[in-house]
Amino acid sequence: MTTPLVMIAGGGIGGLATALTLHQIGVRCVVFEAVRSLKPLGVGINLQPNAVRELFDLGLGEAALDRVGVPAREWALVGQNGQEIYAEPRGLEAGYRWPQYAVHRGQFHMLLYHTLCDQVGAQSVRLGARVTGYRKNPDGTVTALIDHADGTTSEETGALLIGADGIHSALRATMHPDQPPIHWGGAVMWRGTTLAKPIRTGSSFVGLGTNRQRMVIYPISHPDPDTGLALINWIAEVTYDDPATQARTGWFREVPTSDFVHHFDGWTYDWLDVPALLRGADIAYENPMIDRDPVDTWRDGPVALLGDAAHAMYPTGSNGASQAIIDARTLGAAMVTEGVTPAALAAYDAALCGPVSKLILRNRGAGPFGLLNLVDERCGGAFDEIDTVIPPEERAAFMAGYKAAAGFAIDTLNAAAPTIAPGARIRP
Repeated sequence: MTTPLVMIAGGGIGGLATALTLHQIGVRCVVFEAVRSLKPLGVGINLQPNAVRELFDLGLGEAALDRVGVPAREWALVGQNGQEIYAEPRGLEAGYRWPQYAVHRGQFHMLLYHTLCDQVGAQSVRLGARVTGYRKNPDGTVTALIDHADGTTSEETGALLIGADGIHSALRATMHPDQPPIHWGGAVMWRGTTLAKPIRTGSSFVGLGTNRQRMVIYPISHPDPDTGLALINWIAEVTYDDPATQARTGWFREVPTSDFVHHFDGWTYDWLDVPALLRGADIAYENPMIDRDPVDTWRDGPVALLGDAAHAMYPTGSNGASQAIIDARTLGAAMVTEGVTPAALAAYDAALCGPVSKLILRNRGAGPFGLLNLVDERCGGAFDEIDTVIPPEERAAFMAGYKAAAGFAIDTLNAAAPTIAPGARIRP
């Protein structure tokens, strides 16, 4: 018996994780991706333990993830004067049953793509095909409207359509035609990678600076055994008081480091030379820190949104890609229970839309970097002993609250049953 077809708009991390999940539970699917060929684009991202758990359950274990990244050992915040504000172990060293990984986004993306092609076949991803909208049909099916890279158009009909087509989602625009424009609060990020020696534990995620100007630094490769050098991912960020001075939302361009390195003059410590790290990059990319206002539903009958199409959020909590993976697995679990039906999309929407919408706003308020805001509010950013500014108990409670909101509170996650039980399949 042929199972109903699920169409997926977008072949990014969320779309491919969805396709792998649907294949695992016995659902036919096809991914439509706008680009003509997939390439390992981007720099570093973090995969939280809750997402790594799901990847392990998909068969992507440590050996696979070690090829595209490195397990994270520590998360730390450091003030601009070089004084530590907060630090905690991460992943296995924190007591999670699963590691946290810092990975090269493009290499991780290609890992998902090649895994899907190996398991299902290259025909499972149709490249050069952009879904531009949809039409709901009287019989309950849905038709995807597709523009092809060769200038032609076509239509494909299936039981369900999943919009994993990113922050500029055409499906979201169809579902919510009156949505506000993309939101930008004034922060500009410059991203790049540099070969350098890892700092602190050797696999630390470090946020350095203030709530208005900061660096994020972490390795995304294992150190070379001969040189000790690793590929260090960095994000340099400055927030402008008047967003109108940079009144563009959605730009992404290559720039020389000389465009922004001056913002970090003097950020030199005995354990890190920030200007040298920035100048050591082969390439740098400038883009705004943007998100979208939450919507009240990610579902329209047989259509649902997923990943950035559903919940584009500031990267301050390092959980954009992680949440897309959780979306895919939650959707799969709903189909195991409800079948390939709009009822499954309704269950998925009910489980995630409300909580994740709150997380969007929490990240807009600086997410876990909110501790930097507290330091600025209480002492202007300068301190000798952090305990006199924010007591240890308050710092720990702040971080625990964020992890609970983001779905990776350690005790809860460790005790949770698998999202999709081993061997679970949809009912025929």
